[in-house]
Amino acid sequence: MFVQVCLYFYCKCLWRCLKFVVRKLTGQCELQRICYNTKPGAARTMKIEASLKGSKSKRLQTSVSVHPDAIEKTIDDIMELKRINPDINPQLGVSLQACLLQIVGYRNLIAEVEKLRREPYDSENPKHEEMLLKLWKCLKPSSPLKARISKQWCEIGFQGDDPKTDFRGMGLLGLYNLVYFAEWDTEIAQQVLCDSLQPKYSYSFAIVGINITDLAYNLLVSGALKTHFYNVAPEAPTLTHFQQTFCYLMHEFHKFWIEEDPLDIMEFNRVREKFHKRILKQLQNPEMALCPHFAASESLINM
Repeated sequence: MFVQVCLYFYCKCLWRCLKFVVRKLTGQCELQRICYNTKPGAARTMKIEASLKGSKSKRLQTSVSVHPDAIEKTIDDIMELKRINPDINPQLGVSLQACLLQIVGYRNLIAEVEKLRREPYDSENPKHEEMLLKLWKCLKPSSPLKARISKQWCEIGFQGDDPKTDFRGMGLLGLYNLVYFAEWDTEIAQQVLCDSLQPKYSYSFAIVGINITDLAYNLLVSGALKTHFYNVAPEAPTLTHFQQTFCYLMHEFHKFWIEEDPLDIMEFNRVREKFHKRILKQLQNPEMALCPHFAASESLINM
C-alpha cells in the first residue's frame, strides 16, 4: 500500500514536471495544446475536462461545475490564471466556452434526468394521467381505451390493468421516454409494438421501454454517453438529446432482439446485457455518435 502511494505521487510529480517542460518548449499551456491540436467534439471536450479536473488549481477544478450563466466569466478567469492574452488568442476562448457548455450541460442533464427518475407516477396528477393517455392514443389510435383501469393496457406491454405500478423503477422518466418515442417516432414505435406482439419475438413493449430507460440512465450517469453527446450537441446536451438517444436504443435493441432470436422472454436479461456491452464498446470510440435511423433524431445529423 505504501509503495502504491509513493508511486502515485511520483507519477503525479513526474507528469507535472513534464507538462512544465512542454509548456516551456512550446510556449503553450495544456489547454492551448488540446484546443489547437484536437478537433472539436468528444475527443477535445473530454481532454479539456480531464485537464481541468486534474489541475492543481482549485479554480480550474471547480470550473467544470459552475452555473451556465457563469461560464463566460469562468473563461476569463482561466485565461487570466494561465496568463493567456485573449486578444492574441481569441479562438481559444471560443473553444473553451464550447467545451465548458458541454461539460456543465452534461452535469445538469444528469440532475434533470435524476429528478424525473425520482418523481413517482401519481394517478391523482392530471398531467401524469394526460401523458399516460397520450401514450395509448399514439400507439393505438384506432382502438379507443374503454376505461382508465383496463386489461387493454396489456396490449401495449404493461403488466396489469393499471400501468402506474410499472413505473416504480424509473418514475416519470420511463413515461416521458415512452411518450416521446410514441409521439415523435410514431411509425417506428407502432411497428416495434406490432413486432413485439408476434409469438416469435414476443416481449412486453412498455416494460422493455422502461428497462431500456434504465439502460440509458446508467449510460448517462456512468459518463459513457459523454462520447455521444459531446459529438452531437454543439453546446449543452438537453433532455431532448437524452430522449432521442432512448429512441435510438429502443429501436436498436428491438433489432438486436430479433437478431439474437431468443427462445423466450426468459432470455431477456442475457440479451440486454449483451446489447449493453455492445453499446459500451461503441461509445469507447471518441469519434462515436450513435447513428440515428428515425425521424425524431434526424436533427442530430446536422448539429
